[in-house]
Amino acid sequence: MRITAIAVSMVFLLLAGCQQDQNVPTATDFANEREKLVKRVAARKEKAAAPKVAVAPPKADVGADGFLISSGSMKYDPQTMRDPFRSFEWKNREDQGAELGGPLEQFDLSQLDVIAVVWKTGSARALVHDPAGQSYIIGVGARVGKNDGTVVGIDDNLVVVKETYVDYLGHETKQDVEMRIRRSEGG
Repeated sequence: MRITAIAVSMVFLLLAGCQQDQNVPTATDFANEREKLVKRVAARKEKAAAPKVAVAPPKADVGADGFLISSGSMKYDPQTMRDPFRSFEWKNREDQGAELGGPLEQFDLSQLDVIAVVWKTGSARALVHDPAGQSYIIGVGARVGKNDGTVVGIDDNLVVVKETYVDYLGHETKQDVEMRIRRSEGG
């Protein structure tokens, strides 16, 4: 019985495999497709060879505040537009007429290290390192720190800096900050 079932299924498979498939493309189908492809390629070449007409972009109207009025072109023009990375409320020292500070005014006092002090001379001096490793010699009256600090005194192992802090209400507070020479703990 088992052999008969296998023989019947083999005959069925042979008959199913011998049927002619009607969806097979013929040689004329291939020829037609080639002609269509040649026409498309020729049309692309003609389109690429045609002279291009230059179209001028529309002019953008800039308002008094420096912003674009029309959305035609989104290009930044530094002569007519404000700096997008600058705060509206920030006042530049150049606008106020003050001189720009030295390199030590770019750092907070906590970032600066006092390395050495010469103080028993006519004008006391201190050697200060910034975070980048640069060394500076400062004296009384030197401007140090981000908060408009001024060196008001140099003593045996410290430098006294008077800084001006402005709170959220706009009130100024002056405070003396001591920068000491850091001693090694040994070891």
